[in-house]
Amino acid sequence: MKDKVVVITGATSGIGKAIAFTFGLRGSKIFITGRNPDALDQTIRELSAKQIIVRGLVADAGSEVDNKKTVEAAVEHFGQIDVLVCNAGVGMRALFEDLDLSVFNQVMNINFTGVVALTKFALPHILKSKGSIVGISSINGRRSTPARTAYSASKFAMEGFLESLRTEVMSRGVHVLSVCPGFTASNIRNKALNASGHSQGESPRNENKMMTAETVAELTYQAVVRRKRDLILTSQGKLAVFLNKWIPAVMDKLVYYIMSKEPDSPLKKS
Repeated sequence: MKDKVVVITGATSGIGKAIAFTFGLRGSKIFITGRNPDALDQTIRELSAKQIIVRGLVADAGSEVDNKKTVEAAVEHFGQIDVLVCNAGVGMRALFEDLDLSVFNQVMNINFTGVVALTKFALPHILKSKGSIVGISSINGRRSTPARTAYSASKFAMEGFLESLRTEVMSRGVHVLSVCPGFTASNIRNKALNASGHSQGESPRNENKMMTAETVAELTYQAVVRRKRDLILTSQGKLAVFLNKWIPAVMDKLVYYIMSKEPDSPLKKS
């Protein structure tokens, strides 16, 4: 990955930031985006302090206009794109019956529609470099969980999009990787949207017992180098995907039981 140009969306925290460091410390040139200007500047300073070549752009991953600007700015700065990491995303936690449709649409726009737009604009450059397209999906893209209808739908949509795109471009030397982290220590649960679209604040899970963002980033890096098709992470995540293929009805009950035990779970009212 030395001297390869890597574009990462939502890279000011969590998995995206860890991926920026992981590729950058291997000699890649990094282009990152984020919605918060202060957080973006801070991340650029931290990367630069490690002698990583980095540029950034304030951008909303759900905006088609901003996604186009991201690709244009990356190519203007570095002349090419070798790896596109579609990482930006937002979570949600609420019963569907309580969920405002505008929140559902917001989650779909950031987690799926934005990925489609970004990939559309970057694809000519990825085809030219015979590079990689990486989608940071979720175990929720393989097995849905209750009170996360919009999030699960967005990740299932991403999985279908990446699978279809992969079969279109694989004979042209382009690598498409789906990364499905299980529960990972990050701020996605703190910023997850509630029924009205506000951040829920407290994470409902013990973040200290989860896989770290740095581990996800390292495994993602290795998967890109090896041009793997899928990366399913955590033992719990792998087991959930496996069992869902063979005993989906049992998994429905098991997943409900587990998720209902979360603190302040919306399922407790159902």
